[in-house]
Amino acid sequence: MENVLEVRNLSIEFYKGGKIIQALRDVSLTLKSNEVLGIVGESGCGKSTLALSILKLIPEREGNIVSGEVLFKGEDLLRLSDEKLLQIRGNRISIIFQDPFTSLNPVFRIGNQIVESVTLHRKENLSTHQMEKEIIKVLELVKMPKPKDTMWSYPHQLSGGMQQRVMIAIALSPNPEILIADEPTTALDVTIQKEILDLLSELQKKLGLSVVLITHDFGIVATICQRVLVMYAGSIVEKASTSEIFYNPLHPYTQGLLESVPSRKEPPGSPQGGKRRLKAIPGQVPDPSNLPSGCKFHPRCPIGSEDCKLEEPSLIELTKNHWVKCIRAG
Repeated sequence: MENVLEVRNLSIEFYKGGKIIQALRDVSLTLKSNEVLGIVGESGCGKSTLALSILKLIPEREGNIVSGEVLFKGEDLLRLSDEKLLQIRGNRISIIFQDPFTSLNPVFRIGNQIVESVTLHRKENLSTHQMEKEIIKVLELVKMPKPKDTMWSYPHQLSGGMQQRVMIAIALSPNPEILIADEPTTALDVTIQKEILDLLSELQKKLGLSVVLITHDFGIVATICQRVLVMYAGSIVEKASTSEIFYNPLHPYTQGLLESVPSRKEPPGSPQGGKRRLKAIPGQVPDPSNLPSGCKFHPRCPIGSEDCKLEEPSLIELTKNHWVKCIRAG
């Protein structure tokens, strides 16, 4: 499959209180056609910053792109003018933000907000009747109950799950090639989360989308993603296929994340009698303005040594298509 998106050696810094915050450090990734790529990590690891930087949504007064490229079908988005970037942002590459409550405008009806997206990106001169049919069509696409009633509703009249369906509808209305979903289920309860994930999976296959799914939940990754990148302290520490990550995690951080995921029961013969105590990774994600020396995970690592403090390891391909950033991996 061809690469529709490539991020090469991307580094981004923020400035706050006279400090330089290293938000992303030498991040590289590829997204293939019709693929769902998962990006996993704790809060503060740089996942959302990566999503925003792909579409050049980092405010210039707050952050600076130190180095790197974001190639969409061979064209570097970071070097485009604002006018050319607007032809791609929201049109060919759409994004769903994690909180629908703050993403929708509370003073406009749902139909008006979908019209804005269609008018801005598709440049079609539709009559009022045609536009209403288009709104209903896109709301039906995301399986919105009573789409005609929803069209005339305000955001506060909808539940959280319905609001997120509207956000997906707005993102899909221009018929994009890439969809970036930044923790799209975080603000929803468990049952609604599953509905939204099932919907995203169905739409991805139906429309042939390439999806970047950002999450902190490995359960979501197992449900929908083909490949996974694990991020820590602004860089990628492991990347492989989903099955490889689950059955053969190599980085201690990935292993810690997987061990902290609740399971319904333990294997037969477990001393816990079908139950186990969840393991937690000690400590916290380091302050990006004051990162530790060497491997950034070594203060929390259960297998770290003195060598880990000396120099940060490189991301190497330890086995075929399985990359890891650890001198003791394997």
